Amino acid sequence: MENTKQGSGWRWIPSLYFVQGLPYVMVMTVSVIMYKRLGLSNTDIALYTSWLYLPWFIKPAWSPFVDLLRTKRWWILVMQLVMGGGLAGVALSIPVDPFVRYTLAFFWLLAFSSATHDIAADGFYMLGLKEDEQAFFVGIRSTFYRLAMMTGQGLLVMLAGWLEQRMGVARAWQITFVAMALLLVLAALWHWWSLPRPQNDGATEAQTGAELWRGVGASLGSFFAKPGMKVAVAFMLLYRLGEAQLVKLAAPFLLDAREVGGLALSTETVGLLYGTIGVVALTLGGILGGWLITRKGLRYWLWPMALAMNLPNLAYVVLAWWQPESMPMVAALVALEQLGYGFGFTAYVLFLIHYADGPYKTAHYAIGTGLMALGMMLPGMASGWLQDLLGYRFFFIWVVLCTLPGFALLPQLKIPAHFGRKNQGFTKN
Repeated sequence: MENTKQGSGWRWIPSLYFVQGLPYVMVMTVSVIMYKRLGLSNTDIALYTSWLYLPWFIKPAWSPFVDLLRTKRWWILVMQLVMGGGLAGVALSIPVDPFVRYTLAFFWLLAFSSATHDIAADGFYMLGLKEDEQAFFVGIRSTFYRLAMMTGQGLLVMLAGWLEQRMGVARAWQITFVAMALLLVLAALWHWWSLPRPQNDGATEAQTGAELWRGVGASLGSFFAKPGMKVAVAFMLLYRLGEAQLVKLAAPFLLDAREVGGLALSTETVGLLYGTIGVVALTLGGILGGWLITRKGLRYWLWPMALAMNLPNLAYVVLAWWQPESMPMVAALVALEQLGYGFGFTAYVLFLIHYADGPYKTAHYAIGTGLMALGMMLPGMASGWLQDLLGYRFFFIWVVLCTLPGFALLPQLKIPAHFGRKNQGFTKN
């Protein structure tokens, strides 16, 4: 391995995974807030932004070509520049009529380049580090990915809210996206210098295109031939059925006027509550969930985690029916929902790892994450229309009812009692 030395991972891993998280949160969360502030209806916001999950759903189909063409280092640098261009394109399109069409085109570019960057970055992580270093930095990469979420849906939304009060909504969001574009370009320059050049980071030349596609077909076929496949796939699609709809309407609900059932919070306040306090709670829930599973295993914690993930959705029922003006109360309920989501989502991730186990584990995990994206995309597309039809009060009751299919599948999941325990499930081949 060339151009690497002990400890060099600190030069590139934190920044690489911070950059990996930023475009995703801009596409999935910040776009929702921006469109809401620019006057789109909840129906249009949920439909358009849910479609942006598609690149992550179909990511397994083109991930082999990242191996076949060029080095992963090349893909990382080029995709960061493309993502910077996509963010700049969003900024330039905001004042254009019709702005929705053009901003969505650039969000699509951003989504596809971000999904491709994910493939290259995760592959490079395994090439650029020794096995013991990979284990050491796994927590570091997760931490900086979460920091990217806080920066995107927290600090940047707060910045946009502060600018809105001084120069208007459209101009504020333009400046916010220009700042993000510059950050991505600077990140590409930094990684051009800091990323190592592993000897084994090369384009795969041994396989022809036909052989590659046969390998993709074999991995797909074996995924859907596993025992308990129907229940497993249903669980991947339905476990977050309620959350898939809630996540698209949470920020619009916080921003909407009280006369239409919202809480009438400012953009700055939403950035603080949902993007900062909420993300901290989400992270703490995930850390707690991971630690507890290492003690007792996934099967032991499956039901408590499912309850923790879904029951706090009732917090939004309380907020919608009561419409409290107390910011500490609103913050506490938002934090409670995010804490429970982070805790319960740990079970979902561990189940994907369990189901992916086998000779095609990397490909099967990618397929599982693709199904996860599909499970978020389809319900999210209809969520805005449902909310406009039902109003916020009854929509959030509907969200709670949508958690029931996931609970119905839990008794049918086949998970070994030891899976997830320390020195058990994670080392199993």
